[in-house]
Amino acid sequence: MSAVDLPSEMTVIEIAGPGGPDVLRAARRPVPAVADEEVLVRVHAAGVNRPDVLQRMGKYPPPPGASDIPGLEVAGVVAATGEAVVTPRVGDEVCALVAGGGYAEYCVAPAAQCLPVPRTWSLVEAASVPETFFTVWTNVFERGGLRAGGTLLVHGGSSGIGTTAIQLGRAFGATVLATAGSAEKCAACERLGARRAIDYRREDFVQVVKEVTGGRGADVILDMVGGDYVPRNIEALAEEGRLVQIAFLRGPRTEIDLSQVMRRRLVITGSTLRSRPVAEKGAIAQALRVHVWPLLERRVIVPVVHQVFAMRDAAEAHRVMESGAHIGKLVLQAQPAPAAP
Repeated sequence: MSAVDLPSEMTVIEIAGPGGPDVLRAARRPVPAVADEEVLVRVHAAGVNRPDVLQRMGKYPPPPGASDIPGLEVAGVVAATGEAVVTPRVGDEVCALVAGGGYAEYCVAPAAQCLPVPRTWSLVEAASVPETFFTVWTNVFERGGLRAGGTLLVHGGSSGIGTTAIQLGRAFGATVLATAGSAEKCAACERLGARRAIDYRREDFVQVVKEVTGGRGADVILDMVGGDYVPRNIEALAEEGRLVQIAFLRGPRTEIDLSQVMRRRLVITGSTLRSRPVAEKGAIAQALRVHVWPLLERRVIVPVVHQVFAMRDAAEAHRVMESGAHIGKLVLQAQPAPAAP
């Protein structure tokens, strides 16, 4: 193993028990050891995501073998590497997708799930990337098959996932429509590249999608709402369209008309990311590095960071997440960025 001098303990934010934001508390834990194909990241920033909130509430337990500390994405400097790791190296700045453990001073990450921090980005910006970009790439482009010239409808367009999907869809030549819950959020979606943002509190998204597409419908719909949105999504799809489900804020059950699916040759699919094998997530990382990282380097696509909190203020970050008032990502900063050499 290659490593810099490491402390034996670190400060983490742990979940004292299922409950509200106040169950998040600072604690001391041993610095984790790395396996052969892992790296230890000295965390400078960690993204906050809705799965963290669900885990805190006791509704989304970590997969077997994962840390019980919340946090699914980090950015920082590699402090140690396992015996089989060739890259990244100790001292490299990386951002990484992890299955847990991000709310801490040090976090273990599979080397395959690490990506270099774009040269023009800060570590705070980089910490806002992995969870949303991995999710959008695999669901919209791999499972949903979005292509240039197609139409993408993004529900929750002002969320971290939504702001990422809008930018990626636009960058790859699609027409992007988005739903959001206020005029302010709709305006933000349109600034990011949505041709039309739909205020779901005042407008029928099915009707607007049909109007904008001349009656054709959307080729791909990225949905995190579920419940009664599902039959409406089916109605809003074009022939041979794909509905990609990544969450179900309105519940996992609904009733649909299968004759619509059959007659119009629709595809209903979806995925989760956290429990997928490292090899699969590593393949997504490589696809991002090839297809998306050049856009990040040139800042064609930029992170939308709503607010940065000190790591010790994770509870407040969760309150903001649950309020729904944010546009884009929330980030925890564990330490100031290292000085330039």
